[in-house]
Amino acid sequence: MKLELSIEEYLQETKIPLRLSTTTTSGWPVVLSLWYLYEEGALYCATSQNAKVVDYLMNEPRCGFEVAADRPPYCGVRGRALAQIEADAGLEILERLLVRYLGGIENKLAQGLLNRTIPEAAIRLKPQSVYSWNFTDRMADSLVHQNTKICPG
Repeated sequence: MKLELSIEEYLQETKIPLRLSTTTTSGWPVVLSLWYLYEEGALYCATSQNAKVVDYLMNEPRCGFEVAADRPPYCGVRGRALAQIEADAGLEILERLLVRYLGGIENKLAQGLLNRTIPEAAIRLKPQSVYSWNFTDRMADSLVHQNTKICPG
């Protein structure tokens, strides 16, 4: 699925966790937050191979996602995706996420994640439908502090 340029830019520039909605093996919905990176039409996350979300997505690959900040101006991207677990890419994706969110791997948090005994798994989200919203104009006269973040179209 080809995304609009403004949505691609938003996903590439925004460094907040992605909210992932999936279904547990008992059928209940669950939402969790994961670091992500957007590349070549897909969203990539990393987690421990024994994380419950891996089982959930292997059991039911249909999921929802949202990338949106909690501060005005409210804007973001959400959609539906098909998830694929890529065990072999877990460490590479984790390292790239650490650079993206922490600026590198030479810190205690990064080293702790990289040195875990349980291997990482990559989660590849292939969007099936994507929606964006941007309330910047609607909220312009009510915003006390203007946020300079990029918002999609």
